[in-house]
Amino acid sequence: MTNVLYRGMDRAALDAAYNNTAAVGQEKRNRYVADWTARSKALADKVRAKRDLRYGEAPRNRIDFYPSGSANAPTFVFIHGGYWQMSDKENYGCVGAGLLAHGVNVALIEYTLAPAIRMDGIVAEVKRAMGWIVAHLGDLGAARDGVYVGGHSAGGHLTASVVAEPGVKGALPISGLFDLEPIRLCYLNDAVRMDEAEARRNSPLLNLPEKAPPAVISVGEDELPELRRQSADYYAAWTKKGLKGRYLPLKGHEHFSILEELSSPDGKLTGAVLDLIAARI
Repeated sequence: MTNVLYRGMDRAALDAAYNNTAAVGQEKRNRYVADWTARSKALADKVRAKRDLRYGEAPRNRIDFYPSGSANAPTFVFIHGGYWQMSDKENYGCVGAGLLAHGVNVALIEYTLAPAIRMDGIVAEVKRAMGWIVAHLGDLGAARDGVYVGGHSAGGHLTASVVAEPGVKGALPISGLFDLEPIRLCYLNDAVRMDEAEARRNSPLLNLPEKAPPAVISVGEDELPELRRQSADYYAAWTKKGLKGRYLPLKGHEHFSILEELSSPDGKLTGAVLDLIAARI
């Protein structure tokens, strides 16, 4: 008899429901990452990014800051994905190109990856990184009144985990994970190692803040059904709580292509951040 674990799915079905690489194809994902990495290096060199700023003692407690060239400009902080166990900030600097073109600074956070750390520790590190950035905005030549934060996939989860931190003025979780129970029950937990209590206390859907800045919750319409459901459920809970937000499903995008809407000056995600900055959300 099949052992149903979550929403009618057994382990094999649940593994497939959260395997974005398999859904898109390993070769295609590899092409994305190679392209992003090359574009990120070129952009960092072009804008003379401030690399590897330290916010903690762990090897990956580092931040890259891409200045827009405008004095006292707003700052957008990006948190990379990789299911809390893969990827580096160096792969994702190119997502800042769209906002840099509009005079917005971009910072990228790196954090310790599982299995070297538990979920509680990852969230704590990202909160510490956010605090460091907010405290050093003046030193970076940026507007001192706070930051906007966004992230992709696991970075979307981490964005939602820091949305109510001091100095956060708006949030853009992209293709995020907001209920970690299915993560705990599938192949991803082999590295992340959450127990039920840890999954619950780190699920943004189950721990909505009483007060928070506006948020735009986005997901690709061609993503896996569970990813689409997670974003839709989070948006519904967010607005039911009385928090201000907008749901932004994007046609024609799967889990990885959606980031092109942030790297382009005319991208829909770039526009969403500009709306947050202009208080149009």
